[in-house]
Amino acid sequence: MSTEEPRCPRCGAPHGPDQEYCLECGYRLQPASGVFGRLAAAWQQRLGWYPGDWIWPVLLSLVLATAGAVAAIVLSDAGAENSTIVATHGGAPHSPTTAPETATVALPTVPAGTPTGPPSTPTAPPPATTTAPRPGDLTAWPAGQSGYTVVLESIPAGGGGRLLALERARSASRAGLPQVGVLDSSRYSSLHPGYYVVFSGIYSSRGSANSAQSAANSKGFGAAYVRQITR
Repeated sequence: MSTEEPRCPRCGAPHGPDQEYCLECGYRLQPASGVFGRLAAAWQQRLGWYPGDWIWPVLLSLVLATAGAVAAIVLSDAGAENSTIVATHGGAPHSPTTAPETATVALPTVPAGTPTGPPSTPTAPPPATTTAPRPGDLTAWPAGQSGYTVVLESIPAGGGGRLLALERARSASRAGLPQVGVLDSSRYSSLHPGYYVVFSGIYSSRGSANSAQSAANSKGFGAAYVRQITR
């Protein structure tokens, strides 16, 4: 019968059969009771060594940190995709919620006693200079004018809807679409209220707008459609 004393699997020092820790290196010779004890026994049986009970809190902290990082990435991606774009096709015509703005012009007053003479010969105003719109520039819908346009996107009003609509409109302008701008749908009876409408083009006929729609579709705006704009 062999009388050789059992030895520590870490440092090789001999130890008693009921000794819990190695006196040389501090290695736990007898697994602890409970869950940690069963985990320690399984670890040691599989790998032939055991680093100590400190390994479990470290692994638990690592798992929690990894899970938190994954959850933060998932929530961030979900928030980035949460800006819902709704392509509205309009509802029943309604009365505009705001009246067209009118400008009041103040006439100059002439002090009493000021001599008046024959009117001076008016001089012709200098010729107007037109500047070609640059990519990213936006177009305002002419006041009081009705017509047809190509609706690229309709973004719900409220929150950051207006800023998002302006950003999408500038992107469409940079993509080469003509006369891109943003309309407040609540100001137009032909549009469903409560949206910022990104449009392209101001046309007098539906046929011209239909041709422009095809061009918008070819530039990546597959949901674009023709809409009449009326006050």
